[in-house]
Amino acid sequence: MPEMRFVVRWPDGHRERCYSPSTIIAERLTAGIDYPLADFVRDATAALEEASDRVRARYGMGCGHAMQQSQQITNTARRFADRADAVVHIERFES
Repeated sequence: MPEMRFVVRWPDGHRERCYSPSTIIAERLTAGIDYPLADFVRDATAALEEASDRVRARYGMGCGHAMQQSQQITNTARRFADRADAVVHIERFES
């Protein structure tokens, strides 16, 4: 399974390099696009869950790193929950 990294820029300008155990993340998110915070969290966590399920189907157990990344995204997003205009920018994907 080809793992992939993706770089996001949070509403405060902080960049974070994130992990996915599958290229499914690039099917759910598009580089160069700004996503409303809630949409980013929804799409990224769903993609990471699907990626973990793919790992489970192949190896018999889910991907802990994917679930940890999903939790990290959710935790970071909470810092911006009070900002109605908060967007997350997907800078790039790295294989």
